[in-house]
Amino acid sequence: MGCLDCCIKCLGGVPYASLVATILCFSGVALFCGCGHVALTGTLTILETHFSKITADHAMLTDIIQLMQYVIYGIASFFFLYGIILLAEGFYTTSAVKELHSEFKTTICGRCISAMFVFLTYILGVAWLGVFGFSAVPVFLFYNMWSTCAAMRAPVTSLPSSLPSNESICVDMRQYGIIPWNATPGVACGSTLLEICNSSEFYLSYHLYIVACAGAGATVIALLIYMMATTYNFALLKFKSREDCCTKF
Repeated sequence: MGCLDCCIKCLGGVPYASLVATILCFSGVALFCGCGHVALTGTLTILETHFSKITADHAMLTDIIQLMQYVIYGIASFFFLYGIILLAEGFYTTSAVKELHSEFKTTICGRCISAMFVFLTYILGVAWLGVFGFSAVPVFLFYNMWSTCAAMRAPVTSLPSSLPSNESICVDMRQYGIIPWNATPGVACGSTLLEICNSSEFYLSYHLYIVACAGAGATVIALLIYMMATTYNFALLKFKSREDCCTKF
């Protein structure tokens, strides 16, 4: 066998769907975890500085954010390992399907492991749909605040007396349940609200939440690709194994 034929054979055994899904999964999880971690820190800074200046009022929120950051560390570690395992499983199943009728043989244990990965990937895909929806919530909240500030900055040539002035336009974080109703001051109006929107913490956190949401969406797509690839390989492997058994008998 020549070098070209050997390379073509090696390339033919590469699970391209699993490889693409692994790259997409690593990228999505990295964006979600990295950007989400920094965005949570910036959000806590904004709340402590402008909406809840008494530490006791947001003590529970601080604990929740710290817990979420630790969960992010766990998610990053788990998906790094899980992506490598799924890629290895993709190489295994692809080779098993291509070489089933030669010296390479599959076992019932190997097929059970493949079925377990199909089921686990399905569960993770459903879970990440929830994560994707949850990650859109802070984007929505920050967008509301940003659009309010943009409306206040917009020049108005003739302001009717019936419309409220900028100082009476407020954003109340207490209504979202982020901080308790007894938080001080809990609300930002007029120039204070514009100061928040012009701060580096707000600008950075807002855009990082958008990137984190996009990363969660990319992870969902990666898990869907994983699901299709592992299901196809398992079904084809099982079919070929039955066909091989029927041929022997």
